[in-house]
Amino acid sequence: MKTLIFFTFAFILCFFKANSAPDPVLTYYGKSVRTGVECYPVMRLLNKVGYDSIGFIFPAALSNKTCPVGVAFASQIEGADHSITITPVNPKKGVIRLSTDVNIKFSDTNICHESNVWRLKYDKAMKQYVVMMGGVEGNPGPETLDNWFKFEKAADGYYKLVFCPSVCSYCKTMCGDIGTAIDNNGVSRLVLGGEPLSFGF
Repeated sequence: MKTLIFFTFAFILCFFKANSAPDPVLTYYGKSVRTGVECYPVMRLLNKVGYDSIGFIFPAALSNKTCPVGVAFASQIEGADHSITITPVNPKKGVIRLSTDVNIKFSDTNICHESNVWRLKYDKAMKQYVVMMGGVEGNPGPETLDNWFKFEKAADGYYKLVFCPSVCSYCKTMCGDIGTAIDNNGVSRLVLGGEPLSFGF
């Protein structure tokens, strides 16, 4: 009888654990970040010598060309606090949650008249993968792997942005944290790897 009760309890515990949703991404005020609602992320950059700087992300022209547009970080720049919207793989979900595939996009338009959705793309000049614009929103699958990111917990109420899409169960994907690296023009760009970068809302 005791054995039966134990296994029944274990089954119920596993059931609730399997069906429990990941924790929500929270603002500094403890409110959940909502699907499709504009928010202004504040970035925290920790470089190799331990200097902690606060800044913003913004769309930036790259490689001395007007287009295409990438995502950059600056500790101080006029008008750098551009808003973004975040949409989970299931857009009907009203709350953004940890470890869940999401699309991220700037809310305003860009001069290149391309999509504001973020995507990961290889940059030949920098010889690494960088965060660009021009991605596809929604349509999860092998064709849109480069457009999906995840938020995971970091320190002090911040979150790290991770590229490790799970929208395709049979696809081979890279995984890594999104950080920053300086390009040939002195622009601090969001890249796969690089100096650790955290998001706050």
